[in-house]
Amino acid sequence: MAKLLYRLGRGSANRPWFVIIGWLLVLAITVTAFFAFSGRLNESVSIPGTETERVTDELAEALPEAADGVGGVVLVSDSGEFNQEQRDGIALTLSKVSEVEGVTGTLDPFVTQAQLEGKAAELAEKQRQLDTAEEQLTAGKQQLDAAEQQLAAAEAQHAEGNKQLADAITQATAGGLNPNELTQILALRTQLEEAGTALEQQRTQLDTAKQQLTDSELELATGKQKIAAANSLLEYAGEIRLVSEDSTAALASVMVRGELHEANPNLKEHIINAFNDNLPAGVTAEFSAQITQEVPSVLGSGELVGLALALLVMLILMRAIIPATIPIATAVTGVAIGVTATLSLSGVVDMMSVTPILGVMLGLAVGIDYSLFIINRHRKQLRRGTEVYESIGLANGTSGNAVVFAGITVIIALLGLNVTGVPFLATMGTVAAFCVLVAVLLAVTLVPALLGLAKMRALSRRERQRLDEQNPAEREAALQKAAERASAIRPMPTWRAIITAVAAVALLVTVAIPAAGMRLGFPTGKEEPIDSTAYRAYMIVDEKFGEGANGQLLAVAKLPAPEAAAGEDPATSEATLSAQASVAGEIFEQDGVRAVAPIGVSEDGTVAAFQVIPDSGPDTAETTELVHTLRQLEPAEADGVLGVAGNTSAVIDVAQKLQDSLTVYLLLVVGLSLLILIIVFRSILVPLLATGGFVLSLLATYGAITAIYQNGFLGQLFGVNEPAPILAFLPTLVLGILFGLAMDYQLFIGSGMREAYVHGDSARHAVQHGLKAGRAVVIAAAFIMIAVFGSFIFSESNMIRPIGFGLAFGVLIDAFVVRLLLLPAIMHLLGKSAWWIPGWLDRILPNFDVEGASLERQHAKPAVHGGEADPLDDK
Repeated sequence: MAKLLYRLGRGSANRPWFVIIGWLLVLAITVTAFFAFSGRLNESVSIPGTETERVTDELAEALPEAADGVGGVVLVSDSGEFNQEQRDGIALTLSKVSEVEGVTGTLDPFVTQAQLEGKAAELAEKQRQLDTAEEQLTAGKQQLDAAEQQLAAAEAQHAEGNKQLADAITQATAGGLNPNELTQILALRTQLEEAGTALEQQRTQLDTAKQQLTDSELELATGKQKIAAANSLLEYAGEIRLVSEDSTAALASVMVRGELHEANPNLKEHIINAFNDNLPAGVTAEFSAQITQEVPSVLGSGELVGLALALLVMLILMRAIIPATIPIATAVTGVAIGVTATLSLSGVVDMMSVTPILGVMLGLAVGIDYSLFIINRHRKQLRRGTEVYESIGLANGTSGNAVVFAGITVIIALLGLNVTGVPFLATMGTVAAFCVLVAVLLAVTLVPALLGLAKMRALSRRERQRLDEQNPAEREAALQKAAERASAIRPMPTWRAIITAVAAVALLVTVAIPAAGMRLGFPTGKEEPIDSTAYRAYMIVDEKFGEGANGQLLAVAKLPAPEAAAGEDPATSEATLSAQASVAGEIFEQDGVRAVAPIGVSEDGTVAAFQVIPDSGPDTAETTELVHTLRQLEPAEADGVLGVAGNTSAVIDVAQKLQDSLTVYLLLVVGLSLLILIIVFRSILVPLLATGGFVLSLLATYGAITAIYQNGFLGQLFGVNEPAPILAFLPTLVLGILFGLAMDYQLFIGSGMREAYVHGDSARHAVQHGLKAGRAVVIAAAFIMIAVFGSFIFSESNMIRPIGFGLAFGVLIDAFVVRLLLLPAIMHLLGKSAWWIPGWLDRILPNFDVEGASLERQHAKPAVHGGEADPLDDK
């Protein structure tokens, strides 16, 4: 690999325009593809297979209208209570909003609140009607009882008459008379037959009246049950309000087809404009985060500040404009290619808005660093008198080889995000890995080409003058003097190593302590900028309607098929209503539930959905516990346990899934770290120390993130309006990126230590030699990383800000505390045992020349300074 990169570097330096034009063509292709094929990014976070997604899919099939997207709009009266003119104006505004294409409906808070408040009176009136009907039924029953008694008496008389007729016929027959010829008997028989017919008619009428009474009693009982169920539901929903108690704020809703986060940004803009253009005087509209969420810009002012700071660091390090600007130019080119190529696929691949920003963040950082490693090596070799093209080839074959290895390590770590089973995280990792790949390719091709154009101007004017003034003998003497100074380096005192190690570990452990209380979630409106409408909307709802109104849940119950009467709608049957009331009651009884209201029933009455208002906000541990409790609840009137959906539930599910995947990914990364470092350093303890140091720096980073963004420590300094749970995918993302960067720093410092040890230095001298050889470039690289990542701390996106801080702080801790202090101190204390490895393992491990030491030995004799137009050496 080193020889290939040597030839590639010299070839690129000797034919710079060929390389530059080639990369410009690649950029042109990716930019064209971006404009031709790019799609829309979104702010949603979803993971297939979660409980929320399953319930939402079932609900969309059984109750489609309940699965539509809903956006909240907070209406505030500027002059106190809403007056009638303002209420009428709001109704007109909502009708205008309903006309926006894509909007399926709106909810007028005043009409709905009036309906809620009038429901009790309506139910009371129905109850009065039922009481009147019951009184009438009681009176009717008494009348029927009296009629029954009268009819029974008449039937008894009729029976007695029939008995008398039978006796008369018997007597006549006994006297030898024909009963059919006797006038009295015939008259009596006719009279009794007519009376019997009349009695039968009366009996039929009475039976009919009794059945009507029974039916009315059943209808009355059903009505009572419905009223009782409705009263119960009204009681459970008593705390739900759409107009605040002081009548100064109201909650309007806008319904759109499908999920709101998937809606076209133009639709959201049209909704906002429809409100702002039609609101009555004295009314202000504040829009929830679901409506106002926008895709943040890929490159903002903060990122430009980061680039400026990186340029400043390189100017201080190199004291020359040309070599300082080359890393910036290659990094920006790499980011442009990587991001435009990625976004060209956004039309067919679902991407979050933070996905390309992560590519920008990492692409800039590693693009600058990797270029810096090669340029720094080239400049050192030029100062030693190496010919320009030879120096470029050697720098590319040595430091470029390390860059390739470091880049592969970072890429593998990022691609490892695919094993988490989280699609959006896998996409982020893949995009970032592609940006790193582009940065590596640019570093080993475009950087040598630009250095070839720069020639000796890669050094400052003073350095060039000094070289021109030196003759070969003076240069050799200077090199010999530098070698003597290097050999005179003394190992650190043991007492200093002990203090350094103890202090570093104590610092890392102390900073890591808050990580024990880390909770995961996603940003809500209260984490938006204070001057944003989403923040104002969230805080008004919290103040006027309770914090639980910002974290509503959607509970779904499967009900038994109702036994509805013929012609009765199953969805509104007494059985369905009673089942709804029963389920709502059991939900209402759970700790942490403030209110429950039914929001819909499927046409067949077998699926019921409920709005659940928690006592606490969407990002609290109490609400998370409530979701788990409801999912374990099996109401008596339901078939199975409840399902829970909604935005709050989705966030909880995604956070849990990411938390579960973090352990798997951490084990993968730690295993990969040990394997790579064992191969590179041919040691057991050094990889264990390096990996353990990474884990400590990672935990310290988690602790700092938790302290600031969750606990509010120094919150004002970092723009934290309201402390909240940590962005759910941040720990996994920071783990993957910091692992790659930590391995870079370990390789650039540790390989120098191993090289010195292998070439005869004592173990403790080797630690100092490696540290002195690698610390300058690691410090510069770390400062650049911190500048680039730190520029994202004040990003307009509340998702990006904690990521930027976490990466910047992680680099600070890992580079300056772990790699430059802790590990050298511990390796000094271990001495030569740090490099122990079992013989059998040493024999089977491949020999991996990370920094191209073999190539350097082959080209050990520097060429004479000059001859800048030296042709490509193919040997």
